[in-house]
Amino acid sequence: MTSPSPTGTTRPELSPAPRRRAFGLTAATALVMGNIIGGGIFALPATVAPYGTVSLLAFLVLSVAAVLLALLFGRLARRSPVTGGLYVYPRDAFGPFAGFLSAWSYWTMCWVSIAALAVAVVGYVDVLVPLHGNHLAQGLVALAALWLPAAANFAGTRWVGAVQIVSTILKFVPLLLVATVGLFFVDTDNFGPFNASGDSVPGAVAASAALLLYSFLGVESAAVSAGEVDDPERTVGRASVLGTLASALVYLLGTVAVFGLVPHDRLVNSGAPFADAVNAITGGHWGGTAIALVAVASITGCLNGWILMAAQMPYAAARDGLFPAPFARIGKGGVPGFGVWACVVLGTLLIALNYTAGPDTTFRVLVLITTFTGCVPYLLSAAAQLYWLARGTRDRVRPAGLTRDLIVAALSFAFSFWLIAGAGYAAVYQGVLFLFAGIPVYVWLRGRREPAERPAQPGAGSQ
Repeated sequence: MTSPSPTGTTRPELSPAPRRRAFGLTAATALVMGNIIGGGIFALPATVAPYGTVSLLAFLVLSVAAVLLALLFGRLARRSPVTGGLYVYPRDAFGPFAGFLSAWSYWTMCWVSIAALAVAVVGYVDVLVPLHGNHLAQGLVALAALWLPAAANFAGTRWVGAVQIVSTILKFVPLLLVATVGLFFVDTDNFGPFNASGDSVPGAVAASAALLLYSFLGVESAAVSAGEVDDPERTVGRASVLGTLASALVYLLGTVAVFGLVPHDRLVNSGAPFADAVNAITGGHWGGTAIALVAVASITGCLNGWILMAAQMPYAAARDGLFPAPFARIGKGGVPGFGVWACVVLGTLLIALNYTAGPDTTFRVLVLITTFTGCVPYLLSAAAQLYWLARGTRDRVRPAGLTRDLIVAALSFAFSFWLIAGAGYAAVYQGVLFLFAGIPVYVWLRGRREPAERPAQPGAGSQ
């Protein structure tokens, strides 16, 4: 059977997925926070330090933009409270090809981001167990960080939610304490120049923001997993905003503390900036060792949530026939098992191909690719909201005010476009190659659809 889509085309009638909603507001908020607060907060202060303290201004801009995106996804989830959010919104507005591009780009972002997070573990493991620059050992540590949280996903969504709550508490409380206590030890001489890049201030803000976006990826977590959330029409928006605001608070306080505790010349070359910051507070090494343990737990918990996210998006697209059929298979624990395997295997290959460059270079390259591939579905989702508002279907998006929703959607679109430009030519080039690589997959899948879904041949009579 087929049913009409909002675009006037037809798509297969889908039976309800045999899955049980597992995330309440607390677990959904923890999922958002757990996916946002991961490798970013622990690794990115050193990555953006070469731009100077202008990157703090970029953090403020990103915090506002992330809240706008959270509001956008909350509104869109009211209309389509199903798993696969960032794929569903463009598909419903613009048709299957737009949905496929969004899903393919987001899926690419997920498994590249997973590989980057696993690489981010290496710097903090090196604090606990010195690796002495051995690239093989670093690669093995990254692979272990990738595969361990995959096991929690195979155990089922209930275990994923439980791990997210525990790991979020484990990292959020110590990080907030370090950020607030660290402010009393800040030395303004450590901040260094405002703009150390030699570029214009707007250019430096855009370039550092492109890197820092990686730390805010995950704002869409509740929307993508809406099919697993209790009362998603209300919970997705609330969890997205609460998780984003809490994460932004930790980011801003923590980054200011790190910039003020670690001298700028040391921060630029630091592999574990938060460990160095805590050592500056305690005057020894035990504090850095403790925060390194927290960082490893934090990134592992973040990987746990991102692996689920990487499986959910292609699951939704596969149920519409727009992704290979194995991605729609559900395991005993309610998790798309093939999707988990796919992202972990691809992440493993990416780490294996890049570990010889060292963790610092690999992390930076992967982060910029995720900026492009992550912003494409953000851009399309904002465009979908503008489309529904322009059509006057206010009852379908249920806006409290048309003007407010237009502003949120328009700013979200502009923000995504600005970040794509700030990622730089190399990242956009590689990201476009990843994006276009999916087109043959779409052509093959559409070409194999049932004959009833294909256009009638000229002159063909009815039977």
